[in-house]
Amino acid sequence: MAGGVCSADLRRLLAVIDTARAGQVAEGLPDGVLEQACELVRCDFISFTEFDPGRQHDYLVQSLPANDGKPDPVFWRHYRGCLLCSYPDRSGDLLSVTTISDFYTRRQWHNTGMYADYLRAAGVEGEAMMCLSAPAGRARRLIFFRGPGADFDGRDRLLLSLLRPHLNEVYQELARRRRAPPTLTPRQWELLHLLAAGHSNTEIARQLVVSVATVRKHLENIFTRLGVTNRTAAIAKAFPSPPY
Repeated sequence: MAGGVCSADLRRLLAVIDTARAGQVAEGLPDGVLEQACELVRCDFISFTEFDPGRQHDYLVQSLPANDGKPDPVFWRHYRGCLLCSYPDRSGDLLSVTTISDFYTRRQWHNTGMYADYLRAAGVEGEAMMCLSAPAGRARRLIFFRGPGADFDGRDRLLLSLLRPHLNEVYQELARRRRAPPTLTPRQWELLHLLAAGHSNTEIARQLVVSVATVRKHLENIFTRLGVTNRTAAIAKAFPSPPY
């Protein structure tokens, strides 16, 4: 055992990484990663979120136990004033694992607006936050929460510090896979370009010199191959935003 970390901890850490690496999801972390992370560092609930702190807009919220993931204006009202929440924005430090106790005593935490108006109802007494790399203007964070009882300690911080670079690398690889162009036939790509240009099925049929029924059949095959159910989703999947 070194620094409070034992071989069982390292096995749990590898389980988090392996689960993330093996997953295939349209966004966020693959199923099972949050559960494995809770096995690594005990917590009462956990959240993975991506948001724009400047615009106060949430892009993604994954939680265990699951919640509705809706943005909360109370959270945003106190975000800037919460030293823990805004620390990465203020400092640019995405490498450090931070906890409430890095910024507040227990009494000071209870006197913050974030606790009094937002987190007290959930009984949050401990929080550990790990940041992942994100596009400019966005934040990606894995956050562990605890209620009354033992705070996050040096062992927890060390395990999360060991996990961060590996999970960050795996997440970037997942993002690259999601951005990879789908495998379609030249005819399907031709149709998709016309679709993206705003043409109707009738106009596409005229340009490709085929029947409208043939266009519909092509679209069905494209939707199936892309794993989507409508034209808008097909265009978004075939022509994603530039990498960041």
